[in-house]
Amino acid sequence: MLGNRAAYPARVAVSAYTLCMKPPYQPDPLGPDFSQLVLPQLPDYEGPVQAVLVRYLPAPAAPAAGAVLYVHGLNDYFFQREMAGQYAAHGYHFFALDLRKYGRALLPHQRPNNVRDLREYDADLSAALVEIQAAGHTRLVLSGHSTGGLITALYAARHPGSFAALVLNSPFLALNQPWLRRKVVAPLAGALGRALPNLPLPAGLPDTYGQSLHQAYRGEWDYNLAWKPNHVFPVNAGWLGAILRGQRQVRHGLELPLPVLVLHSERSAGGRQWREEFRRADIVLNVADIRRLAPRLGPQVRLHALPGAVHDVLLSVPEVRAAAYAELFRWLAETVG
Repeated sequence: MLGNRAAYPARVAVSAYTLCMKPPYQPDPLGPDFSQLVLPQLPDYEGPVQAVLVRYLPAPAAPAAGAVLYVHGLNDYFFQREMAGQYAAHGYHFFALDLRKYGRALLPHQRPNNVRDLREYDADLSAALVEIQAAGHTRLVLSGHSTGGLITALYAARHPGSFAALVLNSPFLALNQPWLRRKVVAPLAGALGRALPNLPLPAGLPDTYGQSLHQAYRGEWDYNLAWKPNHVFPVNAGWLGAILRGQRQVRHGLELPLPVLVLHSERSAGGRQWREEFRRADIVLNVADIRRLAPRLGPQVRLHALPGAVHDVLLSVPEVRAAAYAELFRWLAETVG
């Protein structure tokens, strides 16, 4: 049933992309090692739509193992130069996708992250795959962080056989909210999203996670705060409904036919006031939910918890992300070759 529903959006996505006038790759804000390609899409309820594909230009270590496509999380975009370099050093051509209404792809008339069904992203992912495959890459690894982890898992389920492996970094498989909000308030708000998709909702996340990352505050990373602000972009009821429907599919089981690696922190922490432990814990999601739900993705799931990791495991302190990369490429060598 899942596969039957998926086929139509995928065909539309590819044809819509190929019918558009494709501009050439352009320089990217990340510098001379990167370039970007605008992927125009059909207009939606807000008007013109685009996604942006970013490629890492330095050649991967020989022999090439394949290509990877990375998808960011909520309130996010691709900025991780280190990630691209790590994949290239281990033999992978690296691509990243800024989804519609995020980062490079956000247009002036759009509300950030405003979608009403996660299948809207199928067009962006399919257009990126057309471009990657046209460049001669046939062995593909798909990777997603947080909300991008949920989106990529659902996309892989709708497109069996398209990928050699799936890498998930703290996937957003459940809301991290108290019982009443999670079981009563959020489902009611999500249901309202069908009739009132633009109804604004509080995002519910403090700015402490952003503080823990950006070098202007308490972190080591430099990125565009207009595209990844400390105070999370507002969300609306249509978006929440889309997320809840996607998470429901995971709970029912995706039966992914490919190997899946799930990286996550060993523990979660909470609170709205800054504490030093926020540098070494997931303060966005409850890792117990990831442990509980990740096995429902399919029969070939490997979970790997990293002590001292933050929500985006690959933005943790150097020794933690070194351990994460070691596990990632050990697993890819075993599963992809």
